[in-house]
Amino acid sequence: MPEPFGTSPELAVILGAGPGLGRAVAAAFAERGDRVVLLARDAGRLDELADEVGAEATVAVDATDEGALRAAFADIRSRYGDPTVLVHNPSVAYEAPPTETPLRALMDGLALAAGSLLVAAQEVAPAMRTAGRGTILVTGSGSAKTGSTWSAALAVQKAAVRNLALSLAAELRTDGVRVVTVTIDGLLGTPGFEHERIAAEYVRLATQPDQAWDPEVTWPT
Repeated sequence: MPEPFGTSPELAVILGAGPGLGRAVAAAFAERGDRVVLLARDAGRLDELADEVGAEATVAVDATDEGALRAAFADIRSRYGDPTVLVHNPSVAYEAPPTETPLRALMDGLALAAGSLLVAAQEVAPAMRTAGRGTILVTGSGSAKTGSTWSAALAVQKAAVRNLALSLAAELRTDGVRVVTVTIDGLLGTPGFEHERIAAEYVRLATQPDQAWDPEVTWPT
């Protein structure tokens, strides 16, 4: 029988570990006593971040490069074991309404956000299925449902990510693997949307009882 969620240290991989929400989520898992591995493009900034939050390791990788991303997860498995928690955080905002958004910006954003989620989920799901447990947490946005004139490209990214996360949740649920998209309905950094408060929600979702989860959680709850 798999161990209940939250009863033992997790190996949490944070993909898209930047200075904002990614940092806060990494710190929250590390403070709980979990082992944390950070993935992002900038190796120098990643090492500084690891020192700040107490992460066990870092892997510098371009999340849009499928081969490099798969190699990064293979490296993590060989050195640290199978991840039991994946936090997917990458996104990019091209600031323009849809009539002024270049096709290249739209497609690049989809590759970064939805593409990296697809690859990362494929890399962690087999071991999670075998173990009968595991959690994939996906950073979402309310713009996935409403659209956006500020950044239409970001809204499309988040819509694709949300759909993929819900599809993964439906596929993996019977295997004991839970996939949850955290739909943040507001602007990070404003009152009520502090990174640390949302990071605490990520930890709660990763450690709540097996039966008490939903594939989408909206923040504020």
